[in-house]
Amino acid sequence: MKNKQKKSRRRRIDVNVEELDQIVDRTRQGPLSDTDYDKLKTALHALIEKLLGPANTEKLASVFAEDKTSASPAAPPRAEGSAGHGRNAAQAFSGAQKVAIAHPQLTRGDRCPDCGRGKVYEQKEPKALVRIVGQAPLAATIYELQRLRCNACGQVFTAQEPEGVGPEKYDETAAAMIAQLKYGSGVPFNRLERMEELMGIPLPAATQWEVVAEAAELIKPAHDELIRQAAQGEVLHNDDTSMRVLHLEREPSDQRTGVFTSGIVATDAGRKMALYFTGRQHAGENLAEVLKQRAPELGAPIQMCDAASRNVPKLSEGVKILVANCLAHGRRQFVEVAQSFPQECRYVLEALGRVYYDDAQARQQNLSAQERLQFHQQHSAPVMEELHGWLQAQLAQKKTEPNSALGKAINYMLRHWRGLTVFLRQPGSPIDNNLCEQVLKRAVLHRKNALFYRTLNGAEVGDLFMSLIHTCELNGANSFHYLTQLQRHVQEVTANPTDWMPWNYREMLEHSAGP
Repeated sequence: MKNKQKKSRRRRIDVNVEELDQIVDRTRQGPLSDTDYDKLKTALHALIEKLLGPANTEKLASVFAEDKTSASPAAPPRAEGSAGHGRNAAQAFSGAQKVAIAHPQLTRGDRCPDCGRGKVYEQKEPKALVRIVGQAPLAATIYELQRLRCNACGQVFTAQEPEGVGPEKYDETAAAMIAQLKYGSGVPFNRLERMEELMGIPLPAATQWEVVAEAAELIKPAHDELIRQAAQGEVLHNDDTSMRVLHLEREPSDQRTGVFTSGIVATDAGRKMALYFTGRQHAGENLAEVLKQRAPELGAPIQMCDAASRNVPKLSEGVKILVANCLAHGRRQFVEVAQSFPQECRYVLEALGRVYYDDAQARQQNLSAQERLQFHQQHSAPVMEELHGWLQAQLAQKKTEPNSALGKAINYMLRHWRGLTVFLRQPGSPIDNNLCEQVLKRAVLHRKNALFYRTLNGAEVGDLFMSLIHTCELNGANSFHYLTQLQRHVQEVTANPTDWMPWNYREMLEHSAGP
């Protein structure tokens, strides 16, 4: 995950408000001394930094505090066009219920009541009126079934429940919504309990856990199939972030103290699969477990990760993998020291900016993997070769101290240069691991709101739902409807889980009932 940007080191100067007032008063009498000038400038810069806060982006203009209106020469030109009004059209509300309202007086073919000469005909598009109403995330319906009792024999006759309403208290949509809120949106069980209580729907946190845990057991075959298909991917991204599990039993010989959530994103034929694993294992170890399900006839996949050794899996004999390192991590080394070495860092960041621009152009042109490789070899390879020579010259010609912050950033790039430039030699290799870092934000969101998992079993349930929910989002499927359908077709999912993957969601709806 991204490290927080280090603050630039400023020379410490002791100053107080009265002294600043005196310095300002002396400006009316004559020029400031060097000491007063330094104090006043330092105080103003400290005030500005306090008001603006740390930069939340690593873009070149933000790193060097440039005017955002000035265009960077390496930045792609913006498409010109009129700005939209910002409102969503009626077609954007795909999940809305549609109600057809007929005209109360007129029908097709009637005489026009205005002119009296023509006839009215129905327009192709009706006028759309969108109305949004508020409701509880989970609603309850009480069916009062009439009961009749015989006064002679005492037999009680109860009305049948409506069609589609079973004896279970919680519908499949209830489990899907709780899982979506908890593991998809970071809403803790206790927070949802309070919200539902305000809406007049008692829903204890313990009950919510029981509902999602039962649903997780039913849809586990879909999650297992997702892991199996991810193992067949062409490119596998991986990384991890820290997590907390309150009750985690460890072996007496286990020397590790950390707990992590690993994120693995596999891409294959335009499909993206997101996997989460929480426990004591690092990202590389979890990736090795996934690759055990890889078909032996497939070639070596590309692994994209940062240069941390714990991200690289220890594979069994005969299994190969092509490791590519994240260029964004190499770039970040220079972003963190840009305030101390602005001229050198600007050169590196601008060079890498041209590479990212080339990659954006390749995506925009929808190039194939081989065409993208040739495009980068033609445009990005000269830039990277020139950058490599510049980095080597900084150390060889002693222009940069190797132990300085800039020297460490240069050494990082040179030490991992082969892994950072795999995209210049291998078709389909990405240039960074940003996709996996975006996936890990869901785990970070859960950690920020729920703080921890209580047990490892709870973490496994969370990993299952996060994997399915985020895979749906990556493939443009509705995760709430998808989870509902999995629960309603447990036997079909168990018998043939391949047909029930998120990217088959639209085809799945064609032969199943609506949610």
